[in-house]
Amino acid sequence: MDPSQIGILLVAAAAAGWVDAVVGGGGLLLLPALMIAAPGVPLATALGTNKLAAIAGTATAAVTYARRTKIDWWVAGPAAACAVVLSGVGAVLAGSVPAGAYRPVVLGVLAGVALFVTFRPQMGVTALPEKRTRTRAAVVIAIAGGLIAFYDGMIGPGTGTFLVLAFTTVIGADFVHASAMAKMVNAGTNLGALIVFGAGGHVFWTLGAAMAVCNIVGAAFGARMALRRGSGFVRIVLLVVVLALLVKLSWDQWFAA
Repeated sequence: MDPSQIGILLVAAAAAGWVDAVVGGGGLLLLPALMIAAPGVPLATALGTNKLAAIAGTATAAVTYARRTKIDWWVAGPAAACAVVLSGVGAVLAGSVPAGAYRPVVLGVLAGVALFVTFRPQMGVTALPEKRTRTRAAVVIAIAGGLIAFYDGMIGPGTGTFLVLAFTTVIGADFVHASAMAKMVNAGTNLGALIVFGAGGHVFWTLGAAMAVCNIVGAAFGARMALRRGSGFVRIVLLVVVLALLVKLSWDQWFAA
């Protein structure tokens, strides 16, 4: 890998850290960059190296949010703990399901998300604490720490976005607090998957460590910007990321060779 390719990956890692910290979806930038810069690399190795970079950024963002805003630990804590296990299970199965089997489902979910956020402009802008019942808290823990965590270990891109939406729609968190909880859970999903990929020899440790440093810088900047600019800003970034995911997955589904 020549210096220009490494430079592209480092820039992509910083940008991915910023996107992940604000609303999730940094894998949309980093995974394609890895696949382009290192053609022929096994999918599991690309995923594992991405997790090494991503865990540094998500942990940094999680600490930044925890210091500056209130975290619902009764939800975020159990969800993050479950996420370590379920993402590890997903990582074990990574590559066993063909991309064509999951893309249509993810595309449908993303299209619904884009429409929902567009036509429900007040969703996530202000908190709705009345929605945060014990039953709904248990449901969102199962969704975030179970289903979404499993998806992250197995596939990955868009996980942070799905987590933010789960916390806003199920328990009525505003976008800033949803992003904060999403970072806690996302750090757990990255840890669980990284353990599995690392044990299997599917991580470029030196490259991943350099990317992790850049990811930390982007994540710290993104978390501070989200806290400073508020939920309206996060909503706009969320729409942009969802639309970008839709475009990329649509291209992969219908036009990629």
